[in-house]
Amino acid sequence: MSAIAPGPGPTSHTFISQRLRLQYVDYGNPGAPMVVLVHGGRDHARNWDAVAAKLRDRYHVIAPDLRGHGDSAWGIGAQYSMPEYVLDLTQLLGHLGEKRVRLVGHSLGGAICLHYTGVYPESVVRLCAVEGMGPPPEMIKDRPVEQRWREWIESAQSLATRKPREYSSLDEAAARMHEANPHLSEELARHLTVHGAMRLENGNYAWKFDNYVRNWPPNRYDRESIERLWSLIDCPVLLVRGSESWASDPEKDGRAQHIRSYEYVEISDAGHWVHHDQFDEFISHLLPFLEESD
Repeated sequence: MSAIAPGPGPTSHTFISQRLRLQYVDYGNPGAPMVVLVHGGRDHARNWDAVAAKLRDRYHVIAPDLRGHGDSAWGIGAQYSMPEYVLDLTQLLGHLGEKRVRLVGHSLGGAICLHYTGVYPESVVRLCAVEGMGPPPEMIKDRPVEQRWREWIESAQSLATRKPREYSSLDEAAARMHEANPHLSEELARHLTVHGAMRLENGNYAWKFDNYVRNWPPNRYDRESIERLWSLIDCPVLLVRGSESWASDPEKDGRAQHIRSYEYVEISDAGHWVHHDQFDEFISHLLPFLEESD
């Protein structure tokens, strides 16, 4: 039993998407309304353990490992594109046989949930996106196609020669985790490390995610299409942001206006990982939001 998530741990299961064997964990309570928790880039499903512990008495909680992350297969030859991630979520929900779900996503996971809900608005009851609306508008530069393609090719070639960083122990890896997010307690940093690292043949440890997830596809950022998907979302949306995050305020920059029914919450003293940095306050907003549709 862990202080991060008291009670029994989740069970591990797999499903197939685009010929990839992908993992998800199931926190139990089948028959209850389903909540699917979708992690962010270079993260993993078990980062949701503490959130799942607060939800599983009322909901059937599921958390997938995205392709190329956690214990899911790496997408060899894939681009790790948004359509592929949305396909994987569609396949997971089909595998589970769910018609109507609640979605909670962080960062990349939040973007996946927003895109999915725009494509399948009839399938989602409630949606919470934690810093999931992508980069601030001022960070988006529309570069010529030949430049985008050249940069993507050169990045892929560079990654082919890049050796993932290795750590001599889990303690060393956990220290790196804590360095990346000083808000984390030592206990939580170790929990995330235990489930996010793998032991190599030489006895060292490395992160489980595929380094190629760093190489975002060379497609143009299609603001018009993304805003259209946001406008097609038919359920209530909770947008959450940390006050100390690099992500911008979606109300001030105008992105939130494309969602017809939303509530915006900014949580103080939190960075990008809001659900870790200020867990109790995050849960105080999430629980009543999800329960309003019960």
